[in-house]
Amino acid sequence: MCYRRKMRALTAIVLVLVWASPGAAAERTTLHVPFERYVLANGLTVILHEDHRSPTVAVNLWFRVGSKDEKKGRTGFAHLFEHLMFMGTKNVPNGTFDTLMETAGGQNNASTSEDRTNYYESGPANLLETFLYLEADRLSSLPADMTAEKVDLQRDVVKNERRSSYENRPYGRVELVLPEQLFPVGHPYHHPVIGSHEDLTAARVEDVKAFFRQFYVPSNASLVIAGDFAPTDARKLVDRYFGWMPRQKQPPHAAPKPVKLAKPARLTMKDAVQLPQLTLAWLSPGGYEPGDAEADLLATLLGTGKSSRLYQALVYERKVAQAVTVEQRSSRYQSSFVIKVNAQSGHGPAELERAVDEELRKLLGDAPPTAAELERVRAKAQTTLLREVETADRMADQLSFFEFRFGDPGKIDSLLLGRYDHVTLAQLTALAKKVLSAPRVTIAVEPEGN
Repeated sequence: MCYRRKMRALTAIVLVLVWASPGAAAERTTLHVPFERYVLANGLTVILHEDHRSPTVAVNLWFRVGSKDEKKGRTGFAHLFEHLMFMGTKNVPNGTFDTLMETAGGQNNASTSEDRTNYYESGPANLLETFLYLEADRLSSLPADMTAEKVDLQRDVVKNERRSSYENRPYGRVELVLPEQLFPVGHPYHHPVIGSHEDLTAARVEDVKAFFRQFYVPSNASLVIAGDFAPTDARKLVDRYFGWMPRQKQPPHAAPKPVKLAKPARLTMKDAVQLPQLTLAWLSPGGYEPGDAEADLLATLLGTGKSSRLYQALVYERKVAQAVTVEQRSSRYQSSFVIKVNAQSGHGPAELERAVDEELRKLLGDAPPTAAELERVRAKAQTTLLREVETADRMADQLSFFEFRFGDPGKIDSLLLGRYDHVTLAQLTALAKKVLSAPRVTIAVEPEGN
């Protein structure tokens, strides 16, 4: 077993600012997050973060499986399975999972991405054993109680989620086609996480059970407990509820190499909207790969907040847009850099595109990022991330992420905030030129009837 930083301190986080030499970033930002990490005989990684500032506790269970790990013809399966995990077992029938927690003041949820699926609970500290019991119960017994009726019910729920979140939401269908345009056929990121109606319809009970047995095994998961608890008691509970589970075969994982967009792609879509929208998207570095931090800061500089360049130019000065958003959508193996612009009345996608391109030319030409801009977006990014470790449930999620990404939750100390300190103007400009000069996907959404 590997134990790290055993602690009893009441203070969960220490933020250290170390002054750097002239010419470097003004300061280096380092977190000190105490935790204990060990691995059960069955391969389950356990991370304990003790924090007595609030009488609450959070449990966060991550599985290293996402939509990138799905088989051909079974897209959306990882997300469907997330829903099925709440359908009950022999010990905890359908509906009881929520009732046991919520009646005592707890809450729970789950999410699925291209790379992972996570399940999490939080609430009063005295619910820790309840949380662990419920997670262990469904991990150990769910397939035995899976039925065609349960699969049919959640299949319909996911289909309706696809309709309400994408197909029938203004501009929502852009998100269904964007990954298909950015990544080639056969790439694990080519399809949207929610999958297709056809593939969801094709799912059968035996598919569900096989998926569970392959990916939902202790050695493919990490369990984080954060908040107001005694580590000695937590270890006993983890051993009681998870330690007896046998070790099983480690599943394979898709690990695609970065790809390039061979040529620009352009689409025009009609939607039941009143105003046009323009989406521009480029392939960008994977999460926490070289260039990812620069892409985060570039997105903030271009389109986060009213002081950003595109918001200033398109909304305030030209008055051609009513909203601008820019994101570095980080995924494990490769990301997408996405600009979205919603038009003002009387302006169309072509005009928006010309206006955006003019601002991007300035950025890559005679008006590159300034030192003042870099410091502003650096501070904004770090302040935003600090909010992600303020509470036990958020801290648990961050520790889960760093275990998932690096196999070491301790990387949170130097990388969550500190990776932005090392970004220089030259690096930011180089990343902008590399990403924004490459072929892109352009999607114009126009109101139906135009």
